[in-house]
Amino acid sequence: MTDKVKVAIPLIPHRPGCYLMKDKDDKVIYVGKAKNLYNRVSQYFLRPQTGKVHAMVMHVDHFETIITKTDKEAFILEHNLIHTYYPRYNILLKDGKHYPYIALKKKNDPYLKIARNDKDRNYYYFGPFPTSSYAYKVIDLLNKIFPTRKCRNIPSTPCLYYHMGMCLGPCINKIDEKTNDELFSNIKSFLEGKNDEVAKSLKEKMLLASENQEYEKAQDLKVTLDAIAHILDKQGVENKDHVSRDVFGFTSRDGYLSIAVLTYRRGILLGKESYIVEEFGDLTEQISSLIFQYYDSHSKPSEILINSKEIAEEIKDILDVKVNYVSKGNLIELIEMASLNARQSLDSHFMSARLSDDNNALLEDLGARLSIPTPYRIELFDNSHIQGDSPVGAMVVFINGEPLKKMYRKYNIEGKEKRDDYASMKEVMTRRYSRLKENGDEMPDLILTDGGLGQVHAGVEVINNLKLNIPVYGLFKNDKHQTKGLIDKDGNVISLDDNKSLFFLLVRMQDEVHRFAISFHHQKRSKKFSKSILDDIEGLGPKRQQIIRDHYLNIDDLRNASVEELSQYVPKEVAERIRAKIKLSQ
Repeated sequence: MTDKVKVAIPLIPHRPGCYLMKDKDDKVIYVGKAKNLYNRVSQYFLRPQTGKVHAMVMHVDHFETIITKTDKEAFILEHNLIHTYYPRYNILLKDGKHYPYIALKKKNDPYLKIARNDKDRNYYYFGPFPTSSYAYKVIDLLNKIFPTRKCRNIPSTPCLYYHMGMCLGPCINKIDEKTNDELFSNIKSFLEGKNDEVAKSLKEKMLLASENQEYEKAQDLKVTLDAIAHILDKQGVENKDHVSRDVFGFTSRDGYLSIAVLTYRRGILLGKESYIVEEFGDLTEQISSLIFQYYDSHSKPSEILINSKEIAEEIKDILDVKVNYVSKGNLIELIEMASLNARQSLDSHFMSARLSDDNNALLEDLGARLSIPTPYRIELFDNSHIQGDSPVGAMVVFINGEPLKKMYRKYNIEGKEKRDDYASMKEVMTRRYSRLKENGDEMPDLILTDGGLGQVHAGVEVINNLKLNIPVYGLFKNDKHQTKGLIDKDGNVISLDDNKSLFFLLVRMQDEVHRFAISFHHQKRSKKFSKSILDDIEGLGPKRQQIIRDHYLNIDDLRNASVEELSQYVPKEVAERIRAKIKLSQ
């Protein structure tokens, strides 16, 4: 902390506003906003910081504050200052483009085009589409189904589309107003998801063409029908309320934040976007700021849904749009879908990040850090259970940095202390390496446990008892459950901060063993759960049982579910029967 900072801290006002962190060259390196400037700014210097925040604080020579009347004004000012200075430590969504709409001309001959905004009142707009390719696919399909004008400028002679029956030919024909209005109405209805009549008509034409042995025409119509099913039915998941809304979900792990947004317009899901950024500072403020940035290049919907009450409160006044935090009811499924997309995007990021790295070089670096020969063969262990129920162990093998799935192994925990993770780890590793030793099979170069010092000690004890010489380390997590590095039997932490590529490689390995353990646990629990309280309930067949099991991971969750909640997944009368059987079993 510099002398300038020490002097300035007591003078910070207890008011809303923005702060600008500056380096010794008076360059703005970070901009933030706060409801209480003193509380926010002082904590950077008076509390210990880690990671990227620590790096930023170490570069701060002095800071400046700007008082605002309200928190909303501070939010807007922060946004403007970031886009003025582009500070090095502020997270920005690298996305300045405006997303496309399908624009349908309202008057005269209907004409379709891709538009980047919705300002021209002579057009009806559908979108925006998060992916341009999807918008172009839809407009190509519309032009194929409906006899719209295809030429931007009307020519003096009819084009090929007219001769193919795909255009009414306004270049040579006088199209009456009623025909144009009907065509406009049909296209508009189709875009709003009302495409049953169009599909029915095309199917009738396809069958007729087939009966007349016009097989090429029938095949073309089938392709069009498949396109309708794929583009507007399969991808365009529909909500019955026909509300235009954006649904945000987020998750964070190991210092990275993932935000996913599902775009619904007039009840139809048009697509998804995901953003992966490094965590920085307060999570609520960072997500709120990123959502605010998102609407720089996206039109606002009628409603925004978010899976955080605090963030909903933070952004609703700033964006001047209806913002809801949903914890129950039908809309919770949209929140869950957005959250799932955020998790999957983050998993994908960790699993695919830096795949071009030279694994051998990374493994050589790992060996050097641990003072062991290069660990070309690594075996990782993890356990999974819910309060001792259906405990399992899992082991995965990575050779040359790549998973070798045929060598993965599953273990049912047989010991009495099923809730004791250390005892389970010893049991699984003893079974694994006793067999390898007995058969004279190849041993790994390195053993990694998904856990802290206790798991490492359990592994070392097994290796020593079996008189083997295999190094054992744990994948160490901090108090926020974020993977930070490796830990040895003496509690020494080996940081990986200076080699992100090696960090990502180990996290991919960790994710794989965790995924393998969890999937095995779910399989085992599912079999046990299927022969349980869900059996012999009228109207609850295998498919509905599976739906219930997917949403209620254990019997305690199911016991706490109300009839109303269960009715989201099964008919109400079946939900009532489930509740009645649960009540009898208690």
